[in-house]
Amino acid sequence: MHENLIESKTIRSQPNYLWFLTLTYAMVIVLANWFDPRLVNIIGLDTDAGTLIFPFTFLLSDLITEVYGFKHARRAIWCGFLFNALFIIYGQIIIHMPSPNYPTANNEMFDTLLTTNIRIILASGISYLVSEPFNSFILAQLKIKMNGNYLGIRFVSSTVIASGIDSLVFGLIAFFGTMSDIHLLSLIITMWFIKVIIEILGLPISVRLAKKLKESEHLDIYDKKTSFNIFSLETNYLNTDNEYFKNE
Repeated sequence: MHENLIESKTIRSQPNYLWFLTLTYAMVIVLANWFDPRLVNIIGLDTDAGTLIFPFTFLLSDLITEVYGFKHARRAIWCGFLFNALFIIYGQIIIHMPSPNYPTANNEMFDTLLTTNIRIILASGISYLVSEPFNSFILAQLKIKMNGNYLGIRFVSSTVIASGIDSLVFGLIAFFGTMSDIHLLSLIITMWFIKVIIEILGLPISVRLAKKLKESEHLDIYDKKTSFNIFSLETNYLNTDNEYFKNE
């Protein structure tokens, strides 16, 4: 009975690094949205500049999901969405405020940038709310099915699927009608390709970091009883959800 009581208790310890991962995750989302309108050419491949930094959201959400569980990744996703919403709202307030009477060329350029950026940010927000929860969901499910093994394969597999969805949804909403269908298809494929390549290149770091975080936090959460409702903000886990000591 005593053992059952211990197992049913909620984990009370406060993670040391979860706040930093969540904050960094939200910051990367805002940065990706800010640079999304700028198209760049990398070794002959055309893509938006946000694609170069956006893959780090998958890396960070992978770390949060793998170590701290889907519930905390879900909260990080909503934090990122909230920062984006505040960015849009504040930007709209600023560009609709009156300018000084004297010439302000910088104001016009700034207003044009934010006006152009709205469609991009909306596209990013929608694709983000679809792909990011899906990425964490796939990773959490694969962790259970593979019994916590093959960490690198799980990271890449979830990113391949989620980044494909993200690139497709984002590309269609952000750029449909602004370029030919062939160029749009090429852009979508290029965005997906770059995201996957960045994930693979960062794999040695992300896998090692995940293991170090587990050792430091004494956490290895399995979402066997988790409700994957994206609108839930519940973050509590039971001691039985943490299998760190079981896997030692």
